[in-house]
Amino acid sequence: MGKPERVKPRIILHGGAGNITRENLPLEAYDAYRKALLGVLQSTNDLLMQPNAAALDVAAYAVSLLENNPLFNAGHGAVFTQAETHELEASVMVSKGYRKRGVGVMNVTRAKNPVLLAREMLVRGEASDGGGAGPHCQLQGTICDQLTQQWGLQTVPRSYYWTKRRWQEHRRGLGLDYSDETYERHRLNAHLSPSSTVLEQTADTNHCHAPQDPGWDGKQYLPQGTVGAVILDSSGTICVATSTGGLTNKLPGRIGDTPTLGAGFWAEEWEASRLHAAGSERQRDWTTMLSAFIGDCLPQVSGYLPIGPSQTNSNTQPKLVRYQRAVAMSGTGNGDSFLKLAAARTAAAMARFSRLSPLSIGILALQHTVTAIAGPNGALQQSAEDRWMKTGEGEGGIIGIDFNEGKGEVVADFNCGGMFRAWVDDDGVMRMAVFRQEG
Repeated sequence: MGKPERVKPRIILHGGAGNITRENLPLEAYDAYRKALLGVLQSTNDLLMQPNAAALDVAAYAVSLLENNPLFNAGHGAVFTQAETHELEASVMVSKGYRKRGVGVMNVTRAKNPVLLAREMLVRGEASDGGGAGPHCQLQGTICDQLTQQWGLQTVPRSYYWTKRRWQEHRRGLGLDYSDETYERHRLNAHLSPSSTVLEQTADTNHCHAPQDPGWDGKQYLPQGTVGAVILDSSGTICVATSTGGLTNKLPGRIGDTPTLGAGFWAEEWEASRLHAAGSERQRDWTTMLSAFIGDCLPQVSGYLPIGPSQTNSNTQPKLVRYQRAVAMSGTGNGDSFLKLAAARTAAAMARFSRLSPLSIGILALQHTVTAIAGPNGALQQSAEDRWMKTGEGEGGIIGIDFNEGKGEVVADFNCGGMFRAWVDDDGVMRMAVFRQEG
């Protein structure tokens, strides 16, 4: 038996979604995000193209770069809670190959890169004792900080996460003083807080802040959603990695969709099948019946299904063809809305189970199900009811990869003003877009 055919790797990233307009994202800011996303995309794609590159390693690497960039709501540059603290969240999930498959860490306050903590938790989970994290797929709070140090990952003082514009966003939102003098005093207090270790108190604080740490004018858009990456490697494994600071001025202890399996992220693989008419290039077409079936349940999706006459040949016997299919997604936006819908898992389940029978070839592409959940007038938007465009509820987007019969397709959709995203297209060209009418 020969070696499995090498799969063409694929990659797509996101840096948040929300009420982005061309007015609140001026050209200078747009160019800064473009440069940042394409820089991460280039570095990550270079790693992905290396022989035997693993999706898990590449996805975690991509998100760690986004965590390090103060433009995004993750790691250095994460949003504040009402208590002027940071409680970070991250997750990773693979379509196959690991016992736990998916993990989430939450209320992290010491890891420089929470996504690397999540990755370590997944990898160490192969040991019989769970590698120190037990059999658990989700952990929060103090134990996350303890494991960060125990496993030799980089820890940082609390002040590392601070940026002036995020702090001003936090203070403005609460109607409090946000002057430069107040900022410096509060940042120093956080660095020298009683709960800080001697090592943290003596650490060089300059590395925590860019030479120019700009404030916020109250008008320019600041990304509120998670950052994420979905990677397909040459073995056919897909990994999704996500990270966030959460919602601006969230209550301490709030847990969002980013570390919650099935809500803000998902990855899985299954054996699919289709009928192929022997001696013919045409396959049996069940999509007419499937469209009618799906149309009753999911009117947003039915319009995407091709409808045409069934092509059969009475002189041939259909052959059942089995193959592996996998999907993975990362969401960004209003996390509570994603939680209420189990959004990512729902989109995956629609792609996996929306069939008339095990022999049907009429399947839903992941792009269709992502649109049904996160696209305009999709399930996320509808979940906000009459609060749509008033409270931020329902707003968001999803990126993903659909691996079907040996080929990966990058997918994305969103229902709000824009979504920061970057990907390598079918022709190998690096692309970046924010709004719908570009890219």
